[in-house]
Amino acid sequence: MTDQEWMRLALDLAELGEGDVNPNPLVGAVVVRDDHVVGRGYHHRFGGPHAEVHALDEAGDAARGATLYATLEPCCHYGKTPPCTDRILQAGIRRVVVATVDPNPIISGRGLATLRAAGIEVIEGVLAEAALRQTEIFRKYITTGLPFVHLKLATSLDGRIATKTGDARWISGEASRVRAHRLRRRNAAILVGIGTALSDDPRLDVRHVFGRSPTPIVLDAYGRLPQSARLLGTGLSPIVAAAAVPPERRFALEQAGCRVWEIPAAEGGVDLPVLVRRVGEAGLDSILVEGGGETAASFLAAGLVDRVSFFVAPLLIGGRDAVPAIGGLGADRVEDAVRLVDVTTEQIDGDLLVSGRIPPSSSAAAPRP
Repeated sequence: MTDQEWMRLALDLAELGEGDVNPNPLVGAVVVRDDHVVGRGYHHRFGGPHAEVHALDEAGDAARGATLYATLEPCCHYGKTPPCTDRILQAGIRRVVVATVDPNPIISGRGLATLRAAGIEVIEGVLAEAALRQTEIFRKYITTGLPFVHLKLATSLDGRIATKTGDARWISGEASRVRAHRLRRRNAAILVGIGTALSDDPRLDVRHVFGRSPTPIVLDAYGRLPQSARLLGTGLSPIVAAAAVPPERRFALEQAGCRVWEIPAAEGGVDLPVLVRRVGEAGLDSILVEGGGETAASFLAAGLVDRVSFFVAPLLIGGRDAVPAIGGLGADRVEDAVRLVDVTTEQIDGDLLVSGRIPPSSSAAAPRP
């Protein structure tokens, strides 16, 4: 097998840590000797042993003279665990192949330099694009302190997320809903506007998959979320991002298990850049924005969205009063529209998942709320 094939196995292993490692990155590792896997590992949980350690432990003495494949540069400092570079040297690894350099400023290239200085052959950049996409949440958070923002919507073929009556169940198929819940599990927080919270009464959990549910955030400038809301019964301590909540409403929300964050007001809602910074300061490395259309437009207009994923269903809702996927005034000209890069498409049963990044340079051209 080739380096690319072994690295693909390591990338697949990394995915097993989805939802359990935040704010650490997803990392996988494989130890190969004489063209056979002798050790596999992935980062299981935040604060636990790193992927390389798991793989080397499984390999045991067979690691001597072998090749280690790692999706991210091995760490070279003492954090919650000892340096992986020390463990690699002790194991007698002959060759190390990595997909990408660790963006953490205290590592960034130093781990590979340590290995090279010890006489180990180091190859980097194997399946780098896939590894960069896999660790995009970590890369933004570790370098900026801001959460990665992923806008996800389920739309009809004509770009509607609900009918004129507000009915949205279900636009996408069951397989798409399972994938959407995987996105929820991957992110530390999930956000909706108060309109969506009132009309859909969502639970915002991961009931379709196994794992940790994200922290719910509701944009609720005036504290209108009812105490009967289903997301209050999930035990997830939802965050209500508010600007002007009467004391009695704040007390009621807190009694119901909410955390009420006072965020400065902005254009009838809350100041989204301030909210996003506070989310990062709270240790939440990512936000999955699920709607509705006005909330999506506001995040895009503020230049806060890093990735967009649309589950497009093969149905036509029609009607000028149906709810558009992106609300607001929209772009004046086509050249002002937000263009995605690194776009991927995937067929999920009858639906189509379209996903792509929004480069920072596009933020100035985002649609107006």
